[in-house]
Amino acid sequence: MAGHSKWANIQHRKGRQDKLRSKLFSKLAKEITVAAKMGDPDPDNNPRLRMAVKEAKSQSVPKDVIDRAIKKSQAGEGDNYDEIRYEGYGPSGVAVIVEAMTDNRNRTASTVRSTFTKNGGNLGETGSVGFMFERKGTVSYPAAVGDDDTVMMAAIEAGAEDVESGEDGHVVWCADTDLNDVSTALEQELGESDSTKLVWRPTTTTELDLEGMQKLMKLVDALEDDDDIQTVTTNFEASDEVMSQL
Repeated sequence: MAGHSKWANIQHRKGRQDKLRSKLFSKLAKEITVAAKMGDPDPDNNPRLRMAVKEAKSQSVPKDVIDRAIKKSQAGEGDNYDEIRYEGYGPSGVAVIVEAMTDNRNRTASTVRSTFTKNGGNLGETGSVGFMFERKGTVSYPAAVGDDDTVMMAAIEAGAEDVESGEDGHVVWCADTDLNDVSTALEQELGESDSTKLVWRPTTTTELDLEGMQKLMKLVDALEDDDDIQTVTTNFEASDEVMSQL
């Protein structure tokens, strides 16, 4: 899983911080609006909304932005978004899953296909790479929350499946359907998490050299620049030497 965690570390490269931050806030607000529109506007009664708000707070989204996104859903102001998953291959055959929320399916499909083609990839059919991933829930905590054993015991009690601990902190893994319950139980034991979200976890990875990583990052950056795209997940694997040269 090294590739997955390393990619999380390089997603926010310093040169693009402000731009990424603005887009991230917008995408998190969109998820909140959609979640609130689909269910109860009270996060306590809407697990998806609760997780969306929790993730937004962990990314320092201002409270007024969160409240406005919820109110927008109830006022009938928010657009009706379709949730779509695209699957394809990036440079060097890396598997890519793209999740989008769009009010125009044709526009988004055209943009995603064009982005793949321009950056050395190929957009495939639904299911073309999905079998290389599994849907999982993750709850992340800083290292300071406790030692490995403390977090492991809390995770076991919460019903989690696995824990990855290191210098950067702890990542608790669980079944996607258990994320709300696991995160709630962990919060009672360890306090507020850094992040709580659903992810696509690679079960098979593709090794990349420096040139391959640079090409892949161009594709991912281009996809993430699109306002319709919520998340981009790949199954790359790269050595520490390659990562240090990026």
